[in-house]
Amino acid sequence: MSGLERRYQRLLRAYPAEYRRARGAEIVGTYLDLAGPGRRWPSPADAADLLRGGLRQRLRAAGADDLIPGVRLAAVLAFLTATALAGAWSVLELRPPPAAWGVRTVGPFVSIGVAVWAAWLCAAAAYAVAPARWARRVIAAAMLLTLAVVPVAALAGLPRPPLLVLVPQVGLGLVALALPDRLPAPMRSVPLLAAAAAAFAQLNLQPPVDFVATSYQWVGRQILPWAAAVILAVVLLLGAGLALRADHRGGWALATLVTPLGLLSLHILAGAADGLLHGATTPGWAALAATAVVVGLLGPALLPLTITLRGRIRRPGPARSGDRCPTCGHTAERVP
Repeated sequence: MSGLERRYQRLLRAYPAEYRRARGAEIVGTYLDLAGPGRRWPSPADAADLLRGGLRQRLRAAGADDLIPGVRLAAVLAFLTATALAGAWSVLELRPPPAAWGVRTVGPFVSIGVAVWAAWLCAAAAYAVAPARWARRVIAAAMLLTLAVVPVAALAGLPRPPLLVLVPQVGLGLVALALPDRLPAPMRSVPLLAAAAAAFAQLNLQPPVDFVATSYQWVGRQILPWAAAVILAVVLLLGAGLALRADHRGGWALATLVTPLGLLSLHILAGAADGLLHGATTPGWAALAATAVVVGLLGPALLPLTITLRGRIRRPGPARSGDRCPTCGHTAERVP
């Protein structure tokens, strides 16, 4: 066995054991035939293809065929929310307090957060006009900028948006990285339109007073839980409609959005926990940090746990019309 074949065999471990026994030699042989002369390592494209195929087969074996479409649905909703929030926050940045107040600002803006929201608006524009792979790169850059604004503000001594606002934006961005590649052009423009609508609403609903940095905290406590409630309502309605057609994308989307929903509702969740344990009326920083850690760990743990449980409760039986083959993914056309 050559070194290249051994390396393909290692990558093949991404597939379930039964599938490897049935098709492993055929798959490895195909990749070896297509490999160029003198190649010693699988190409990155081959490695990614094998890992994707293994993931698909494991999901099919666990009865989780709808997971990836559900994650993509969650990504669309997360990106829509992130861009709408960026539109609202960008308007708040346009009203710095008067110089006589002695409050530090960043030129004509309240804080360096204006760069963060501009990056998210650029991501919405990129998704509307550019291929999805480029839009995902802009989203990743916006996430990195959202994270970098904290140490940059500390080192430069400049004001920034609070973590209560920045952390949910990062959570939404992580889910948004799974945006689908193929959507109709009008659908791809919806995040940009949502950002414009949110900015217009904030411009007209905001009281005509000068904005100060502490207003980020107050407005965030009002807007973010409502954003979580809207996402939850939309997912539940979509999930109920899809479930009528035996489509479980809505359930997987909800499981994917657990962490972003929790981060958007962080002040409420931390307040409930702190009030229950210590009788506090408003959550302290310790309660907020502990709740953020729990919420951040809950979401990533929920998906694999759900997949494992679903795979264990499945019962093999005769194929019926509409069932999917765990190997090829095709649906049965008749009862045997």
